[in-house]
This record gives sequence, C-alpha cells and structure tokens, in this order.
Amino acid sequence: MHKGLGSQRLVALFAGGWVLFNFPLLGLWDRDATVWGVPAFPAALFLLWLALIVALAWLVDRPSVRDDDVTPSSAPAASSVPAQTPPATAQPPGGPLPPQA
Repeated sequence: MHKGLGSQRLVALFAGGWVLFNFPLLGLWDRDATVWGVPAFPAALFLLWLALIVALAWLVDRPSVRDDDVTPSSAPAASSVPAQTPPATAQPPGGPLPPQA
C-alpha cells in the first residue's frame, strides 16, 4: 500500500508529539525554575504545544508535489514553443469601412 509523503509526515508529527508530551521528557521541565516569572513546567508545555501547532500548520499548508506534475526544469522553454496568432485581416488604415447600402 502506497502512502503519500504528507500523511507519513503527519503520522511522524503525531508520534513526535506523543513522545514530547509523555512522562520522561516532561519530567525534565518539572523544576522550581521560572522563565520570565512563569514556572518552567507550564512554559515548556505551552512552547511545545505551540511548536506542534506551527509544525502542523506548515505541513498542512505546504503545496503538495505529485509525481505526475510537470516540474519547471522538465517543461519546454517558452522560446521553443511557437506562438499561435490569428490570421491578419486586411483593413484600411482608418479602420473598417462602413456598410454600403
């Protein structure tokens, strides 16, 4: 079964969030220290949560690249493609002539 790279990245982000919010790593922040007057544990929880949300937004909003899409390097150059113009019609210099009765 072939999974897209985007879904694999989302699963990896979920697994990373699971590990970050699990006991052994959260125990690192359970100290009597403060960051700008905020205890380190709630500050760490908020910053980790914020980092996960930013990473999720970045992954979801990225344009997806598919194998069947044409990449700019493989597209023909604009100068090699002939321009198609409609055939010119002969008109007098002053514009079209009025209809004759």
